[in-house]
Order: sequence, then C-alpha cells, then structure tokens
Amino acid sequence: MDIIQLLLVALGLLAFMVLGYSAFAGPSVAKESARRLQAVRFRHSESTIDRVEAQLKKAVAARKPKMHQIAGSQSRVAALVLRLHRTGKGWTLPQYLYASGGLALTVAVLMFIKTSAPLLSLVLGLFVGAGIPHMVVSRAITKRGVKFTTKFPDAIELLVRGLRSGLPVTETLGVIATEVPGPVGEEFKAITERIKIGRTMEDALQETADRLNMAEFSFFCITLAIQRETGGNLAETLSNLADVLRKRGQMKLKIKAMSSESKASAYIVGSLPFIVFTLIWFINPDYIGGFFSDDRLIAVGLGGLTWMSIGGFIMAKMVSFEI
Repeated sequence: MDIIQLLLVALGLLAFMVLGYSAFAGPSVAKESARRLQAVRFRHSESTIDRVEAQLKKAVAARKPKMHQIAGSQSRVAALVLRLHRTGKGWTLPQYLYASGGLALTVAVLMFIKTSAPLLSLVLGLFVGAGIPHMVVSRAITKRGVKFTTKFPDAIELLVRGLRSGLPVTETLGVIATEVPGPVGEEFKAITERIKIGRTMEDALQETADRLNMAEFSFFCITLAIQRETGGNLAETLSNLADVLRKRGQMKLKIKAMSSESKASAYIVGSLPFIVFTLIWFINPDYIGGFFSDDRLIAVGLGGLTWMSIGGFIMAKMVSFEI
C-alpha cells in the first residue's frame, strides 16, 4: 500500500512538472510576430540579399530532423543505422543489438545473483544495456566529428586553390578525396564515387550532408547552392567560408576551456552518490542491503535516480552552447 502511495505521489509530481512546463514553454508572441513580418519581407522583397537569406533559412529548416528521427532517415531503425555509420567504425545493426542485449542480460543476472531483487536487476540491466552502447556510439560520433571539422577548412582551402588554378569543381573534389586524410577524405571519396556513377553533384553533396548532419558541411552545401543561383566568385566565397569555419572552431575551443570547470564539478557531484553507495555496500552490506530487498527503499532509490538524472540533464544543458 505504501508503494502505491509513493508511486501516486511521484506520478502527481511528474504531471505537475509537465503541466508547468507546458504552461510556461509556449511560443513567444513577439517572436512569432517578428517571424511572420520577416517572412512577408522575404516574399515581397526584390533585394538579392533578402532572397539569399530566405533560401538559407529554408535550407537549414529542411535539414532539421523530427523529434524521433535523424536527418536523412525515415524510421528509428534507419536513424540507428545512420548513427552507427557516422562512427566510421564499420559497426552493424546486429552487432549493436547483440552487444546491448548481452550487456543487459549479463548485468541483470549478476545483479540478481548478488541481491536477489528481480525488479532492481531488470531495471539496472535495461539501463546499462541501453545506456552504455548509446554512450559509446555517441562518443565515437563526436570524436569523428571533431576530426572532420578540424580538417574541413583545409579541404575547402584546397578546393579554392584548385578553382583558382582553373580546375573544375568535380575534379577538385577528387583531389580532396586523395590528399586530405581522415573522415574528410573518406566522405569526399564517397561523393566523387557517386558523381562517377551518374549522380549530380548537388544530390551527392546533399546525401552526404544528410548522413553527416553537421553544420559545417551544411554551410558548404548551402554556399554552393546559393552561388549556383546567384552567381559570383565561388573561390572567394569558399575562402570566406573556410575563414568562418576556422573562427567557429576557435570559438568552440574557447567555450570548452571556459566551461571545463563547470563540467568537472557536474561530473564530481553526479558521481559522488554512486561512489559513496558502492563503498558503503562493500564495507557494510547489511547496512544498505535494504535497498535491494525492501520495496519501499527500492521505490525511493528509483525515484532518487530519476531526480538525479533530471538534475544531470539540466547541468549538461547549462554547460552546452550552440554556435
């Protein structure tokens, strides 16, 4: 009976938080009015700058994925396959599922042998089996993305030099594929291969942009698309883009350095309860063993984990900045 009351209280608090968020997180009237006025200005303006800005906004909006999908995917399974592809490790979907299921089963069985608590063992097994592989894939994607953004301005500069020397764009893309190492060379090699089999350059670039889902490469594709419609010196435009991307990378490094102390504090504060719980469990198992046998303590422990997860999510958002 006590567990039911605790669950009802927790559900009531959760519903209260959802209602509060819905009440205060609605769309801003001022922002909506400004957006509509800007859309009217773009629609009736004869200025080339306004038209280019409108095309840029449309292109960026078209690349925003849905809540449950990743740009370039049509389902959750396709989104997961895309995530695995972005790691550059050659991992397949069956390997990922087998690793997640095996890890979840191993942790659940070991926890059940140690504590004889089926509910806690099942929850912990599912949490570890779903969380750790996701974290590993996300870390691999982040590392590959950092390598890509580091070398990408150099690839654009190589493209600029090729254009200024008189080479066509498609041939210069092939030079980038062979001269630039790492993820940049791999992606441009895939682009040149798609062009060789009959795809247009725009389609090949768009497919790569959908798979990578990186702002830097999207800027590159948008620059080429706008230059084809409006004309101008492509080499000069790409040179300016390379300079902007380098400054963007420098700003990211500055933000990372300035927020490193806050991130370290968040890691320490978030890990301390688990470290203390584990140490007490090894030193005096009887003192803390109730969390594995008493239903009330299990419910309280799960509630505490939920609130800690919410706090960790909020702290992560506070030190995360988009440029």
